[in-house]
Amino acid sequence: MNRIQNTFLISFFLFLAFAFPCVGRAQTNSEIQTKIEETRKQRDLLLEQEKKIQAELDSLGKESKTLQTNVKTLDATRTKLGNDLKLTQNNISGANLTISKLENDIGQNENEIEIHKNALKESIQKVAFYDKNSFIVDILTYRSLEEVWSDTVDLWSLQNKIGERVDTLEITQTKLLENKTAKENQKKKLVSLSSQLQGQKKVADETRSAQALLLATTKNKETEYQKLLRENKLRQEEFERLIFQFESQLTASDISQRPVAGRGSVSWPLDSVFITQQFGKTSSSGRLYTSGTHNGIDFRATVGTPIKAVRAGFVSGTGNTDDERGCYSYGRWILIRHSNGLSSLYSHLSGSIVSANQEVSEGQVIGYSGGQPGQNGSGFSTGPHLHFALFATAGVQVLPYSTSKNCKNSSIPLANPNDYLDPMAYLPLA
Repeated sequence: MNRIQNTFLISFFLFLAFAFPCVGRAQTNSEIQTKIEETRKQRDLLLEQEKKIQAELDSLGKESKTLQTNVKTLDATRTKLGNDLKLTQNNISGANLTISKLENDIGQNENEIEIHKNALKESIQKVAFYDKNSFIVDILTYRSLEEVWSDTVDLWSLQNKIGERVDTLEITQTKLLENKTAKENQKKKLVSLSSQLQGQKKVADETRSAQALLLATTKNKETEYQKLLRENKLRQEEFERLIFQFESQLTASDISQRPVAGRGSVSWPLDSVFITQQFGKTSSSGRLYTSGTHNGIDFRATVGTPIKAVRAGFVSGTGNTDDERGCYSYGRWILIRHSNGLSSLYSHLSGSIVSANQEVSEGQVIGYSGGQPGQNGSGFSTGPHLHFALFATAGVQVLPYSTSKNCKNSSIPLANPNDYLDPMAYLPLA
């Protein structure tokens, strides 16, 4: 076999190696991509349903607090939670498909790298073999100078292709590393989605129980339901009065340890913000915590709305005062300690997915809103909402509420009134 034929075979080998890498895997990736597109379509349909359900919940939230309205709200909330579960499962399926595709791509890139290496090895060996011959031997081997020149040009071209293949190999290696990083990120998202799914399942179960309890307690009688709301309102006022008396006896932190107010020091705990009750006592001179008045702010939030940490920090404690019969109080709560001297409280939750001493990031989902009367974790709430409060970390402690009548065995965040801070002084500008 002469030298021209060898050169042709080497070029042809390289062409096959790089023009048709891993043909067998292309169909697998194509199938996975089709499934991903189908999953995206399903997700889009679920998102459209989500908008309609949320619009219905917003409409119901504006109506008067009657038994019929709240039962409708519970029904709509269950539907929303069911849709959220489907959407989360859809996202998890999409993440799994993406991971599978990434694994295929990684395998394909590894095969391409191996093919590149073999092609480079074969080409370099051939070129090295020809380089051993002298120019005189090359001339004697061929019948004419034209053949010598043609074969030499082919070899130069082949060497250039080898250089190009080296560049391609480096690009492929970079792509492989990028795909591995993308795969790791997808896995992290999958873990986060799984955690949210577990929390939403818990909320859905408790919401169904709350609806059954509500109907059983009131027997569909409006007067009985209104009585329940009035009792919860009285419990709220009694709690605020008693807790103010108890906390007034606690030692306040040094004023120098309290963080300086600054808008944007923390973020919003909800994606959609609507404040239903402000901090302290509203007056023309501002909001002041001078008596047993509201020690935080309330946000409108339907049962099951994701609640997010307003800043990175560590969970100082969690609890549920509803576990003690007759306690009511905050219901299910979470306290987070932040690095800027602030601690944030989230209460009346239907579900919590964090634990004490856990590190959380800003915007991380930590639980789900509650507040539906009769539902475990709602405390003294008269309707679905989130109660949010800010403390000076130096002055807040998780202590047994020992002076109360019904909460002696329950621990809650407690602080001198001077260590309660107006959240609006730290939240972002609207």
